[in-house]
Amino acid sequence: MATLVQSAGFPILIPLLLFFPRSSAASTGASESTTITSLLLLYLFFGLLLAGDNMMYSYGLLYLPVSTYSLVCATQLAFNALFSYLLNSQKFTALTFNSLVLLTISATLLAVHPDSTDNTTQVSKPKYIIGFLCTLGASATYSLYLSLLELSFKKIIKRETFDAVLDMQIYPSFVATCASIVGLFASGEWANLGSEIKGFQEGRVSYVMILVWTAITWQISSVGLLGLIFEVSSLFSNVISTVSLPIIPILAVVFFHDKMDGVKVMALLLAIWGFLSYVYQHYLDEFKPQSPKSVATEVQC
Repeated sequence: MATLVQSAGFPILIPLLLFFPRSSAASTGASESTTITSLLLLYLFFGLLLAGDNMMYSYGLLYLPVSTYSLVCATQLAFNALFSYLLNSQKFTALTFNSLVLLTISATLLAVHPDSTDNTTQVSKPKYIIGFLCTLGASATYSLYLSLLELSFKKIIKRETFDAVLDMQIYPSFVATCASIVGLFASGEWANLGSEIKGFQEGRVSYVMILVWTAITWQISSVGLLGLIFEVSSLFSNVISTVSLPIIPILAVVFFHDKMDGVKVMALLLAIWGFLSYVYQHYLDEFKPQSPKSVATEVQC
C-alpha cells in the first residue's frame, strides 16, 4: 500500500492537460509512429523503474527509524552527481566531489551503527540491514531515474512544453500503479487491508484521508521535480528535494520521540556539510563571469 500510494494519485493531473495545448509530434523531426512507439516504451520503462524504486523506499521506511531513513536518503544527491556526470555531462568539480564524499561517509556511519534499532521501529538487526540496503538502493535508483529523465527530455521528447512534463508524470505513474496493484494482490497483502483499517488508532476516516493526501502531495512534488529537470537539470532538482532531509531527523525527535545519539548527530552534520558544498558550487556557477568570447557571441546573436 505504501508503494501504491506514491503513484496512484496521478488522475488529479489529468484535468491539467485540458489547459495546455498539445505539441505536434512532427515538430521533433521524427515520424508519428516512431515517436509514439518510443514514448510508449519510455513510459513503460520509467513506470516499472518508478514502481521498483517506490517499493525499495517503502521497505526502507518500514524497517528503519525516520531519522536514519532520511539521512540515508541524503545519499541520492551524491548518486545523482555521479549519474549526471556520466549521462548528462554535468561538471564534476572539487566541491561536488566533496559533497559526494561527505554524504557517503554520512550514510556509512549509519550503516555501521545498528544500535539505532533500539528506538521506535523495534526491528531485528537483519531487518535493519535490509532496510538500510533497500533505502540506499532506492536512493541510487531514484538518482538514475532523474538523470535518465533529463536525458530523455533532451534526446527523445524534445518538447519545451508543460504538457510534456505532465505526460512524463502521468503515464509512468499509471504503469507504476498497475505494477503496484499486481504486487499488492500477488503478495497477498490485500487480504490484510480490512483489518489494517479497523486497527488504525485514529479511525477509518483518518486512514483513508492519510492515503488520499499522501497520494496527492506525491504527485504535486513529482511534477515540481520534473519541472526543475526540464528547466535546469536533474542534479538541481535533486538538490531542492534534499533541502528538507537535514530537518527531518529533528522533526522525528519532536513528533515520534526518535533518538538522536552522537553518531546520528555527526552523520547529520556531514549531510548538511555535503549539501552546502553543492549549494556553494551552484552559487559559483551561477555568478561566474562570462569569458569575453562568450559575451561577444551573445552580442552577435
